Amino acid sequence: QVQLVESGGGLVQPGGSLRLSCTTSGFTLSHYSIGWVRQAPGKEREGVSCSTFSSDGKTYYLDSVKGRFTISRDNAKNMVYLQMNTLKPEDTAVYYCAAEILGRCQGVEDYDYWGQGTQVTVSS
Repeated sequence: QVQLVESGGGLVQPGGSLRLSCTTSGFTLSHYSIGWVRQAPGKEREGVSCSTFSSDGKTYYLDSVKGRFTISRDNAKNMVYLQMNTLKPEDTAVYYCAAEILGRCQGVEDYDYWGQGTQVTVSS
């Protein structure tokens, strides 16, 4: 069965870094677009970054994280990563990885599968 499991969240000071990992199983990762979506308390979900399926090879970022976050994937290891640098308090949220077959990263509502999320807290 399809599974996505996030890890790597935690408490970090402003300006610090974290790397989130998404371990996937039950599907061929190269055929799927994978996104990182976050949700802060009382706020809507927002797409942070997305990597389209391998033959398309595009990446997208939320404007507020451009230059600070980097999405990457290792299809052979069934892993997707989100490197987060220069973290800010406003990055505090639960971060989810999500998958869409042959997706174009057009919206969080399009994802077919979701992980359970990992908490990221940026605070001094």
